[in-house]
Amino acid sequence: MKLLMIDTSSQSAGCAIVEDGKLLGENYTNVNLTHSQTILPMVAMLLEQTHVKQEEIGLFGVTVGPGSFTGLRIGMAAVKGMAHALGKKCVPVSTLEALAWNMCGYDCLVAPVLDARCSQVYTALFAWQGMQLQRLEEDRACSITELGQRLKNVKNPVFLVGDGAQLCYNILKEEIPGLRLPSPAQIYTRAASAALAAERAAAAAVDPAQLEPSYLRLPQAQRELLARQKMKMV
Repeated sequence: MKLLMIDTSSQSAGCAIVEDGKLLGENYTNVNLTHSQTILPMVAMLLEQTHVKQEEIGLFGVTVGPGSFTGLRIGMAAVKGMAHALGKKCVPVSTLEALAWNMCGYDCLVAPVLDARCSQVYTALFAWQGMQLQRLEEDRACSITELGQRLKNVKNPVFLVGDGAQLCYNILKEEIPGLRLPSPAQIYTRAASAALAAERAAAAAVDPAQLEPSYLRLPQAQRELLARQKMKMV
């Protein structure tokens, strides 16, 4: 069964088609354009390049967060529209788990880190052994300082992936010598990796209307509103 994956959860954007573990095609961009400008043309081009008709897609996948609030909404809206029109189900994939799949085939620990601004990151911890991925921590938002404290207790070398990888590496490399960066091709979210994760989780597919973003924290506008309300109560 062919699965079409869309990722617009972070700085990069992409789409991929896989079938039974085989990557049929992938389009990727990381040029700071608005994802609403790029993702649907990328999908149309991918379908043309792979000679796959939209009606041949049996399942849709999408990264549901954490990540950019606007980016998540764009990707999910695109997938919901296509899946609803074709009467197909959707597989929600954690952005952090999708990033961990970039290291598939390496026996290693992986700490995906997405830049959440204000010295905060979205992160989790995973372990690869053979072709099996084990989640060691749930997705969470924390400070880079807290991330460093947690990784100090990890004995094995840890690969950082995600758009916050270079930032965290620069800050923490002196106090945590076991930190590693993979090749540039493995750092950012890739739709191909997310698609492989979605295939593994196909049993958890849901109707398009059931897709929900995983923000992990309130949008900045809501946080600022709550802060103002709290100040008025003091």
